[in-house]
Amino acid sequence: MIEVTDGDFASEVLGADLPVLVEFTADWCPPCRQMAPVLKALAFEEGDRLKVVQLNVDQNPETTNAYKVLSMPTFMVFRAGEPVKAMVGARPKRRLLEELSDVL
Repeated sequence: MIEVTDGDFASEVLGADLPVLVEFTADWCPPCRQMAPVLKALAFEEGDRLKVVQLNVDQNPETTNAYKVLSMPTFMVFRAGEPVKAMVGARPKRRLLEELSDVL
């Protein structure tokens, strides 16, 4: 899984050809750690249709503030440089895939 920063968010996420699922995460967040294997599996299984990245909110306050992220994990889907969906909280892979079906 790709980790993005304030410095490369525009090129890695906003400029991506595929839809991008961004997990806004933090090292201290237990639900975020719970989501790590789910997101790795999703990145592997859906890599031809979806790019999956993580952004550490503590290390990247500019992007975190720009998108008004207050809770972790927050998931945002970007398509053509624009946020098109946001979800908050851990969830099983099956549910996450169901919620992503309209943007894939």
